[in-house]
Amino acid sequence: MQPEFWHKRWEQNQIGFHLSEVNPYLQRYWPQLGLAQGARVLVPLCGKSLDLAWLASQGHQVLGIELSERAVEDFFSEQQLQPQVSQRGAFKAYRYGPIELWCGDFFALEAADVVDCGALYDRAALIALPAEMRERYTAHLLSILPQGCQGLLITLDYDQALMAGPPFAVLDDEVQALLGKRWQLRVEEERDILGESWKFLQGGVTRLEERVYRLQER
Repeated sequence: MQPEFWHKRWEQNQIGFHLSEVNPYLQRYWPQLGLAQGARVLVPLCGKSLDLAWLASQGHQVLGIELSERAVEDFFSEQQLQPQVSQRGAFKAYRYGPIELWCGDFFALEAADVVDCGALYDRAALIALPAEMRERYTAHLLSILPQGCQGLLITLDYDQALMAGPPFAVLDDEVQALLGKRWQLRVEEERDILGESWKFLQGGVTRLEERVYRLQER
């Protein structure tokens, strides 16, 4: 999956993956992580998610990584914020208060960039990538995140043969194989959301499970 795919989706406003509200799983389970006030949170492939503002409202420093400059600019515009813009290595960095959104290729992110990140929030990154890129994504993520980092991961599970992604199906076995050596993966909630997903119903999908993992350092 090439960068042009996502640029086109944003240009054509084909962003059904964007939620018009703060993710309820985030609100429900994030406080249970017990993070220190001011802890920095990495949010890969963040889009213009309202979750970014919610995390900041909880006293966190937020570092979002996003390929689409349109998404980054839309976030600050919709939040009615005027960010400072600078160059940070391979990234164009937008910052306002505790929120930094870096526009660029996630794979250009280095360990030094996230050395003070104490948490990870992945709602739309892993499921946005095809299988071969998921392995590359998680390998890079694990190579740069500091020890002690914890967080939340949200996935979808459905019969991929019935409909092409994105979002892609990421089954529990794959999550365990990709991340289980680094983190203890506790399923906090698992829910069938097919009735809320017209796109999947139209596609003939008969089961659509959303799964919330808590990532705890081993």
